[in-house]
Amino acid sequence: MSLSFANSITVQSRARALVPLCVGAGAYLFFLYVGDTLLQDSDSFWQIKIGQWILDHRALPYTDFYSFTRPGAPWVSTSWLSQALFALSYAQWDWAGPVILTALAVALSAAILVNQLDAHLEIPRSVLFAMLAVVLSLHHILARPHMLALPVMVAWVGMLMAAADRKGTPSWTWLPLMSLWSNLHGGFVLGLALIGPISFVALWGLESGKQVRLLSRWFLFGVAALAASCVTPYGWRTLLGATNILNLGELLTVISEWMPASFASFTAFEGALLGLIALGLYRGLTLSPPRILLILLLTWMALSHVRSIEAFAFLVPLVLAKPLGEQSPLPQPDARNTDSWPARYVTITGALMIVAAAWTSTSIYMSHHRFSFTMAQVPVAAVDLLQQRKAQRIFNAYQFGGYLIARGMPVFADGRAELYGEKFVMDFFKATEGRKPELLPRLLDEYKIDATLLVADAPGPQILDHLKGWKRIYTDDIAVIHVREDAAAGAP
Repeated sequence: MSLSFANSITVQSRARALVPLCVGAGAYLFFLYVGDTLLQDSDSFWQIKIGQWILDHRALPYTDFYSFTRPGAPWVSTSWLSQALFALSYAQWDWAGPVILTALAVALSAAILVNQLDAHLEIPRSVLFAMLAVVLSLHHILARPHMLALPVMVAWVGMLMAAADRKGTPSWTWLPLMSLWSNLHGGFVLGLALIGPISFVALWGLESGKQVRLLSRWFLFGVAALAASCVTPYGWRTLLGATNILNLGELLTVISEWMPASFASFTAFEGALLGLIALGLYRGLTLSPPRILLILLLTWMALSHVRSIEAFAFLVPLVLAKPLGEQSPLPQPDARNTDSWPARYVTITGALMIVAAAWTSTSIYMSHHRFSFTMAQVPVAAVDLLQQRKAQRIFNAYQFGGYLIARGMPVFADGRAELYGEKFVMDFFKATEGRKPELLPRLLDEYKIDATLLVADAPGPQILDHLKGWKRIYTDDIAVIHVREDAAAGAP
């Protein structure tokens, strides 16, 4: 009976080793299949364009050279490595490249989460948490740099929580992970900010003398992590550039991904919050104040900005894993059985088979499917007409900026809100959305605009229809073009 039980645990242990890879492979194949849904944000265009410039010039941008409203203004790319990777993949496989990169990033994030939870939770619950995290993040899973940084975020916070759970300090060998994060995306500031709250999880319940010694080691690790985040071609300016987006004030309530969460209709995030409350009540969870603080902090971030929902989805399970696991501790396998060469051979063989199956599926699917960008973000015909007319100063809709950059045309504004500043972009939105229509003629004259390219169903085109000196010359389901009447009269 005991031998049978031991063998059962050994088999389960071998299976557990493959579960993260299976979850990652499943997530990868799913997002490969729905890959076109990852190409819905026009920011992907200028991200790839900047990446191409970096690869071509073997240098990094320090000023803006894509707009005619901020030419030469200081600007650093805090996502330069992600942009270069996207550009490299796009050059090799067209839009399939960014789709595959993004799908791999989601898969790796889910696999790392399952692996981190595996230390405390049963396989079904670990997999369930990973699936819920992916579902909650669906609205923000796009071919953009933040997705390439997502697995790094999960690994970094998982490492911090593991150290806190064992009442120790993180190993400094993990510091290169912070350097990688800071080169991939500006969201690395979250990883720095969480060091403090997570350190109090480690301190809670210790004697005062041990608390002081442990706190000093966490403090030194935080300083080292801050220094590691500056190991980029931009140095300390990476940190400054990453925090600039947080100083945009009112503008953060206008940009869709920075808007606060809305409960006007039922969403997956609302369901997750209710489920979290129900879980705590049903299981009778008793959390330490530092863990409660962490969960409240991540919840507040998700409520304040919808783009932070993915951090809530992937990081809250890491905070809850140990308390949940203590209610139903896992059986511990015999290390002599699980670490034997036959067990490792089975695990490695299984892993190679899963990877081979995923790669074969990718090759077969790419052979008969061509990925394409969402047409609502791509005003192809309208831009063709503007190029034919040799328009130089185009007053473009915010979401069309990335596509114009990809077409090599100077833009009025694009997704780099930190470059343009709060007042500039807010004036633009107020003018084109009808909140302050009197701003529109002032902006058109101030920046010597010769053509406008606005969204078809927005108030801006209707305002221009009644604005003296301007004439509508093109309309389709995506975009509307207006030009000055004297230019329209002189055109063929």
